Amino acid sequence: ISSLLGEDKTQSKKEKKMALRMWASSTANALKLSSHVSKSHLSPAFSISRCFSSVLEGLKYANSHEWVKHEGSVATIGITDHAQGHLGEVVFVELPEENGSVSKEKNFGAVESVKATSEILSPISGEVIEVNKKLTESPGLINSSPYEDGWMIKVKPSNPAELETLMGPKEYT
Repeated sequence: ISSLLGEDKTQSKKEKKMALRMWASSTANALKLSSHVSKSHLSPAFSISRCFSSVLEGLKYANSHEWVKHEGSVATIGITDHAQGHLGEVVFVELPEENGSVSKEKNFGAVESVKATSEILSPISGEVIEVNKKLTESPGLINSSPYEDGWMIKVKPSNPAELETLMGPKEYT
């Protein structure tokens, strides 16, 4: 470790870089999950995807990695922790106007990250009653708090039965 931290004055920069690469590689290999682990050896509550992202109870999920929290006559929509993790650092968010409408499985906005730009599909149809204006100034809220501060829009569902077509936490996981 002292050689990685540069405390060994006799080590060249090239040797330090090589030592750091070797350490990083061995650490990465140590953290990898074995791909030959039988599912029968895992407890029913264990999910490999849960190791890397969170899925919350009380939400509904779309195949396209958006979530919906339905409370009374309002449905709050955002992208999942899994989706934000794959996107990487979010740098820009495009959202619809308030009082507009969204349609199930149709594009309502976009998320731009350092890796790519991805369309956001609405998991339900309805009228947009509120847009998270904080995302204009702080798009990184999607990364740091995808289920709370990073919500995108609030919708008044036009067809509440569409909520029943979405997955629960177990199915999404």
